[in-house]
Amino acid sequence: MRAPTLPPPTAPKRRKKRRKSLLLNFLGFAFGTFVLIFIAGSAGAGFLIWQASRDLPDYESLSKYEPPVMTRIHAHDGSLISEFARERRIFVPINTVPKRVLGAFLSAEDRRFYEHGGVDLQGILRAVYAAIESKVHGSNKRAQGASTITQQVAKNFLLTNERSIERKIKEAILAVRIEGAYSKDRILELYLNEIFLGMNSYGVGAAALTYFNKELKDLDIEEAAYLAALPKAPNNYHPFRQKEKATERRNWIIGQMAENGYITREEAEAARKKPLTVNLRPNAVHISTAEFFAEEVRRSLLAKYGEDKLYGGGLSVRTTLDPQLQQYAKKALINGLAKFDRSQGWRGPVSHIDISGDWGIALGKIPSPSDIQPWRLGVVLETQKTKAIIGFKPARQQDATLVKDREAVEVSLDEMKWAAKRPGAKRIDAKSTADILKLGDVVYVAPKDANNIQGAWSLMQIPEVGGGLVAMDPYTGRVLAVAGGFSYDMSQFDRVIQAKRQPGSAFKPFVYASAIDNGYKPTSIILDAPIEIDQGPGQDVWKPKNYETNSTSGPETLRFGIEHSRNQMTARLAQDLGMPVITEYARRFGIYDDLLPVLSMSLGAGETTLLRMATAYCRLANGGKEVTSTLIDRIQDRYGRTIWRHDERQCMGCMADRWAGQPEPELVDGRRQIIDPHTAYQMTSILEGVVQRGTATVLKSLNRPVAGKTGTTNEEKDVWFLGYTPTMVVGVFVGYDTPKPLGKGNTGGAIAAPMFGEFVQDALGATPAAPFRVPPGIKFVRINPKTGLRASADDPSSIMEAFKPDEEPDDAYAMIGIANATADASPPPPPPPPFGDRMARPAPPPSRPDSGTLSPNGMW
Repeated sequence: MRAPTLPPPTAPKRRKKRRKSLLLNFLGFAFGTFVLIFIAGSAGAGFLIWQASRDLPDYESLSKYEPPVMTRIHAHDGSLISEFARERRIFVPINTVPKRVLGAFLSAEDRRFYEHGGVDLQGILRAVYAAIESKVHGSNKRAQGASTITQQVAKNFLLTNERSIERKIKEAILAVRIEGAYSKDRILELYLNEIFLGMNSYGVGAAALTYFNKELKDLDIEEAAYLAALPKAPNNYHPFRQKEKATERRNWIIGQMAENGYITREEAEAARKKPLTVNLRPNAVHISTAEFFAEEVRRSLLAKYGEDKLYGGGLSVRTTLDPQLQQYAKKALINGLAKFDRSQGWRGPVSHIDISGDWGIALGKIPSPSDIQPWRLGVVLETQKTKAIIGFKPARQQDATLVKDREAVEVSLDEMKWAAKRPGAKRIDAKSTADILKLGDVVYVAPKDANNIQGAWSLMQIPEVGGGLVAMDPYTGRVLAVAGGFSYDMSQFDRVIQAKRQPGSAFKPFVYASAIDNGYKPTSIILDAPIEIDQGPGQDVWKPKNYETNSTSGPETLRFGIEHSRNQMTARLAQDLGMPVITEYARRFGIYDDLLPVLSMSLGAGETTLLRMATAYCRLANGGKEVTSTLIDRIQDRYGRTIWRHDERQCMGCMADRWAGQPEPELVDGRRQIIDPHTAYQMTSILEGVVQRGTATVLKSLNRPVAGKTGTTNEEKDVWFLGYTPTMVVGVFVGYDTPKPLGKGNTGGAIAAPMFGEFVQDALGATPAAPFRVPPGIKFVRINPKTGLRASADDPSSIMEAFKPDEEPDDAYAMIGIANATADASPPPPPPPPFGDRMARPAPPPSRPDSGTLSPNGMW
């Protein structure tokens, strides 16, 4: 029997085994490769991080960071005058930033700011997804940013704006480190005060002022949202050039603020409906009449602290400016200059244009000063017999409130008749406005009453003559107002502080004060008669003349010499006293540093400034105390610490916790006494006589005690008036910038004194009149103003004269200066010693015998 045949054994499925092995091998290889790549990538990333970390800036410097902050100049009442900065920035502490402003910036820039640790991974993934989606759709839209606020702080403070991987790595590393070192609020504070928001504004505080002229606390929702739209690219969201894009971005941020819970849906809907409206803050002086004042403060700060401190130190400067007085000063100066300029005649229109078409475009191209409101530049549209129609170029937005949208005004024939006089030509007989103006003439007009632009308007012209006006507090030297010229826009040259001119007779009170302080009396007699002074070999003989040619009065008192501004009397007094004495007193009063000791200087031939003259009159007005002029009361640094102040007095008892019956603290007055207080009052009394009986009687109508002195130089090239009341010193100067005669009769009393009067009337008109302070010991004696001798009460010409405690009126007639000037061979007296608690005056002039014989020095 055959054995059964068995089938061959089935071969193993080797193929499947091989496939499984290949898969495992592939997975193992892939894993290994991934591990290697991961290790290599990690090593590479670590190397890059190490490489980037080697030269990272010190983030701890943020704790010492002081951003450049603009310097702000304030008037004495706190109102803002001007700001100086390279970067307009106001540092705002985080605890004072309103929540809606914080919400706007967080919603726009980093909604998860308080959640991430410096780098927002969700934000990065969101930005990558947005970039891929943009590429898929073929869009060229700029990739969405993923930088957190902390990263932006790292970039803005410690890195550059370079767009590179290395910079982004450094930025991320620094962001993480900054988050570990500083609080979230500190980081946000740095960001909000450093970011650039366009129009030279850095930080949210400055931007709120720049765009909306508001403080942060006053911003509305839509305004805060617009500011939050600016950090990415301010020019892309410009409020005028890119208004549509800016509005779209602003509205998106408003929606995000609602979504993040910073505002309600209803508030968001209402805010989105509002148009994008900005109210740009002017970069110029904020008190429109204080340009000269602000510029002088800027120059002072620059000299004291340098450019970096001025433009980035965050100084807070409290000045002496009184805004109301400044308005009055500018008004009085402009009115006075314009009045004088009118008297010289009409020089013709500014220009001439064709009015047959759109004349507004042609008129708008003609430049005009921006700081002479309410004056307006217009064109003659129609001439009638009794009036002319003047059209204005379209008013700017800031002028709308001024002109009340009036595009034309009427100027009557009466208000332009002054223009019938032409320089160097015969006055025309103007019977119609067409005789003065032609159609198309471009002219200036101004309302007769600046407070009523709906009333009558007058034809005007820009004055060629210049001038300045300054007002000061005589007891502190604080400068209350400065009008340095007709228009700062036309000329920045300050005629109060910078212009050096001859004061003329305005200097005479200091000649007479030096005499009275050295033994002479207000009743001392001087000869008013022609005098000749030999100035030495090769020099002409000096023959001073009184203003009124060939006018002499004979023997007169010192008082008369000042009241009527007698040059010949002053020259004789200066010769008798000695010029070295006058030079010393000119230095004490701060008028000149080193006056040339020649007799012509006694008549004001040396050059000085209006501010120095006004300061000298302050020293007369306050009883002979030395004061220094100042435009600045106090300077504080960015932290509010006082680093300089004008008043250096110390009050030791002013820090008491409460009053317990102790006496009031006393401030020690350390000011130097430069002349005898009695001398100072005697000069004040004499200068009152200038207003009552002398060259400034035009001011009698003020009906209040006023002391002052006119000044007129040779050929009427410069005219002055320096005067004061018990509370204020005011100086006025008028003259061409390039000196030339103003014309016969245009004296200080005719031109400058009325400007002083207008200012004082505005400034003190409602203040009750008060007399000047009389120092103890002064006694009043009735005297004859001609002889200086005692007078009876029934003498109608007598006046009350002020005498020092040890003085009496002369009992006999005596005279100074009767001898020929060249006959005096005696040496001049030495300069007086500095004044201490009591003036050490030289011996009085030699006795004057009643017999009338001449002494060697030319006295009776």
